[in-house]
Amino acid sequence: MTKPRATAAQTFVPVKEIRNGVIILKDGGYRGVLICSSVNFGLKSAGEQAAIISGFQTFLNTLDFPVEIVVQSRKMDIRPYLSLLAEKEKDQQTELLRIQLREYMAFVRSFTENSNIMTKSFYVLVPYAPEGAAAAKKALGGLIHMGGSTAGNARAQTKSFEESHAQLEQRMALVASSLSATGVRAVPLGTEEIIELLYRSFNPGELENPIRLEQ
Repeated sequence: MTKPRATAAQTFVPVKEIRNGVIILKDGGYRGVLICSSVNFGLKSAGEQAAIISGFQTFLNTLDFPVEIVVQSRKMDIRPYLSLLAEKEKDQQTELLRIQLREYMAFVRSFTENSNIMTKSFYVLVPYAPEGAAAAKKALGGLIHMGGSTAGNARAQTKSFEESHAQLEQRMALVASSLSATGVRAVPLGTEEIIELLYRSFNPGELENPIRLEQ
């Protein structure tokens, strides 16, 4: 019996390339990613909560295309902070301050080892199909694969990247402007930031490990 050939992992990833902060899918679709700030809803007054809810309703009513909201949780990596404190220890003028700093470092290290401290990042993925919004109105399916159509894919090849990029930027600006009414600030991700997000999404077992991108 012949051993089946291993399939490259890249064949399962629907991303063709990432250019100028835009995800270009193999089916011809485009995706932009906004990273969003958070709002501590529970600490707001009743009036502020009502305003946030109203603003979010307005945001949803403004959209005539689908979006995907992604919440990514990862264990906090405290090592860079401890390294910074270790450098600060050398600059302390007295032995008492150095001892206090070492005790604080030991407390932080012990606390994080015994507690599952998580950080959350919030993203909104904005789609654009070169044929228009109709090709992107199908059901969402995962982090980046949000619909598409065969006819639209064929015509997408004749559309220039600049035209599609401009249309996608308009949608992202609309989403960011609408979210601002809820107190949420949304900023587009750049190319390297999108690469990191996708890497962490397709490698969930490595969420604790920091990623360093080469220029």
